[in-house]
Amino acid sequence: MKCLLDTHVFLWMLSGDEHLSTTASDTILNPSSELFFSMASYWEICIKLSIKKLAMKRNWPDVFEREMSRNGIQWVSLKPEHARGVVKLPWHHRDPFDRLIVSQCKTEKLTCITADEQIHRYDVRCLW
Repeated sequence: MKCLLDTHVFLWMLSGDEHLSTTASDTILNPSSELFFSMASYWEICIKLSIKKLAMKRNWPDVFEREMSRNGIQWVSLKPEHARGVVKLPWHHRDPFDRLIVSQCKTEKLTCITADEQIHRYDVRCLW
């Protein structure tokens, strides 16, 4: 299964947070799962760090890269068709990062691993 990790899921995975569901954990740990992380999520994290809405250790970029490599997580870059896809989405969610993640899942045919109930309302495969 090809899965895109929502921002909070990636952060919870890194920290070993117990909020991760058993289904999410099992999917992430399954060697047959292809895992992806969006540049939109990375951008969201950078913005939250800059406005002090999120705190991380100074070496967080190195930790991200190491964990992505260790877990075989691939980047999903931002493409024009991802941005255009947002135009067609219903307004279940106002968060621009989450709307872009939904569009990426639809465009790239990825399952979204997310606890966000608003994302589950879209016509996109979700797992939690």
